[in-house]
Order: sequence, then structure tokens, then C-alpha cells
Amino acid sequence: MTQTTQTVLEQYQIRKSKKQKRAFAAYVRQIAEQNGYAYREEKGAFGAINLIVGDDQSAKVLYTAHYDTCARLPFPNFITPKCFVIYLLYQILLTAAMLLPAALILTFLPELLVLVGIPSGTAIIISGLAAYAALIAMLLLLLCGPANKVTANDNTSGVTVLLDALQEMPKELQGEVAFIFFDLEEAGLFGSAGYASKHKKLLTNRPLLNFDCVSDGNHLLFALRRGAHPYAQQLTEAFPVTDVHDREVAERGVFYPSDQANFKCGVGVAALKKSRRLGILYMNRIHTKRDTVYQSENISYLCQGCIRFAQSLTQSKE
Repeated sequence: MTQTTQTVLEQYQIRKSKKQKRAFAAYVRQIAEQNGYAYREEKGAFGAINLIVGDDQSAKVLYTAHYDTCARLPFPNFITPKCFVIYLLYQILLTAAMLLPAALILTFLPELLVLVGIPSGTAIIISGLAAYAALIAMLLLLLCGPANKVTANDNTSGVTVLLDALQEMPKELQGEVAFIFFDLEEAGLFGSAGYASKHKKLLTNRPLLNFDCVSDGNHLLFALRRGAHPYAQQLTEAFPVTDVHDREVAERGVFYPSDQANFKCGVGVAALKKSRRLGILYMNRIHTKRDTVYQSENISYLCQGCIRFAQSLTQSKE
């Protein structure tokens, strides 16, 4: 584990409030300038502030990760990138759990109010307003609830890949790469959407590797959008299978909900575990107090892969 990673885990692991984000941004700027990179911030919708290290206008590859962190929830976000049916069923269950308080209010509150002498019409109106308030409260819990105090995987792991890679990148390659820390991914990919909207021409054929939740699991999945298919072989060579890491570069049949979805040449990178019986790749623990697993060997592996991929892009242009 690098000193930078230790600092982030100890001092900047919570990045939810404006104050926390500004403190982290100042640290990113410090690391960038110490290593000879340009640094700038770019504002987007809903108050998003993306942190850009390097010259994104001329770089051959963009390495990205979202730096905002989520609220602590009573249930984890469970993701199965290669089994959409299970993912969809789980999302339906989460939606049902969110709607349950409102449903219970609509079912039982009108009768209780009538029993205490309130007219049925008024009871229905009161119950409807109470159910609406309960639904709003659940949505606010998701977006504005108390910050999750442990974010090792989601997405401290991603930002430390970028911070380590920008420091270890050979000097001759620094002009070929740029690193972007996206804001407001948890709220709906707003930071990356704003960047994609502002830089459409710039991003037409440029690969973008997005690291989101890469420290809990030994199976590293690279989910390629269609525009990134021409880079599949270079990614395969830059991120080889090892004794510790299984790796899959997937061109189809994969759904991974993160910032790369906003980019034609986007590649979503995630660390997953594999179920013993069915061999299903999955991610759990994130968004809860159990998000504490930080496999530093994953970060080192991905950092070195970023360097090899940048080298391959430079050589292919010569």
C-alpha cells in the first residue's frame, strides 16, 4: 500500500459534503502539481465539480474514477454484471423495500383515522400525504442520508488507482494520459454526463477506462462499450491474467452501471467475486458499513496495467 493510499484511507475516505470534497480536491491538486501535471476543475450540472489532472485535450487515453461517496444504507447494492436477470430482480426488491412504508400507510392509516372519528374523505387525503412524505423520506435517505464512513471499495479504490498511476507514470508518458475524478456519480452519473456533453468531439475515438469498485474481489472485469472494441487486444495484453488475478475483457453480454456508460469508448473496470456453485460474478458490501475490503494488490495490478496500456497506445501511433 502506497503512502498516498494510506493518506486517502485515513484522511479523505468520506467525500460527500462540500467541505469533504474540497479537502480531497486540494489533496489531488497537491499530488498532481508535485508530479508535474496540470490541474484544473470543471463545473457541471447540479453543482458537480470534476477534477482534471493532465492535458485531457491531447491525451491518448483518459483514466477516470468517481470521487463522491454515498450515504450509508441498511442494504447493499448487489451487482451481477454478467447476469442481468439477477441484477434486475434485486433492483425490483430494493424498489419494493422503498415503497413498502408508503404502501403500509395507504393500507392501514385510513382505517385507523376513521376509527378515531376522522371522516373517510379526510382520512384518505391525510393518508395520501403521509405516504407521499414517506416516499420522499426514503429518496432523501438514498441521496442525502448520513455519509457512509467506510468507502474502501466504492470508490476509494478507484481514486487511489488514479493517484498511484499518475505518480508512477513514466515522464515520457505523462503527456499521453489524463486523469479525471468525476463528481456526483452516486446521484446519477451527473459529473461524467456533464463532461461528456462538453467534450463530444474530443471523446469520439478516445479510450476511457473508468475504475469503480476495484478492491474487493480477484476477478477483474473490463466491460467494453462498442466504441472501445478496437482496444480489446491491447487491454488484454496490458492487463494479463496472473496467479492472483483472473481477468476478463468483455465486449458483449455485460452490464455495469457506472460513469463509462456516458462515453462511446468507455471501459468499466470492476473487481468481482465468483459464487462457488453457479460461478456467477457478483459485487456486494458497497453502500454499507461492510465496505471495508481494500486489496492493495488489485490497485498495484491496475496501476501497472494503466502504464502498459498507455505505452501500447503510444507505440501504435508511431
